[in-house]
Amino acid sequence: MEYPTRAELGEILKNSKRIAVVGLSDKPNRTSYMVSEAMQNAGYEIIPVNPTIEEALGVKAVASLKEIEGPVDIVNVFRRSEQLLEVAEEFLTIDCPVFWAQLGLENKEAYDLLKSKGKTVIMDRCIKVEHALTK
Repeated sequence: MEYPTRAELGEILKNSKRIAVVGLSDKPNRTSYMVSEAMQNAGYEIIPVNPTIEEALGVKAVASLKEIEGPVDIVNVFRRSEQLLEVAEEFLTIDCPVFWAQLGLENKEAYDLLKSKGKTVIMDRCIKVEHALTK
């Protein structure tokens, strides 16, 4: 699997504004919350995607990607690797160019599906770390 270079990641982050976070927790001690809070503090609009919470980071949560109104620049995924294919299939139903699976998450089937549809795919990278490294 081949992913964008650090310079390309910097361009993606520079040109993005809205990040939908699949699996965002409303618990401040969870990694998804801390990473998303840092991205929100850096100026990104965060859209929590989690059917089990009401809101996170002061934003009303949606149950699925399909419920998001308007375009999304990045879908950042905090779900187990074996769930990435299911998330990727739903991702293809919305208007979004970048699928980003967090550090420790990879799934070749999801990668192949998304690449075959011309999408930018990033896996096993932390969006917060990449943002800090590419500023």
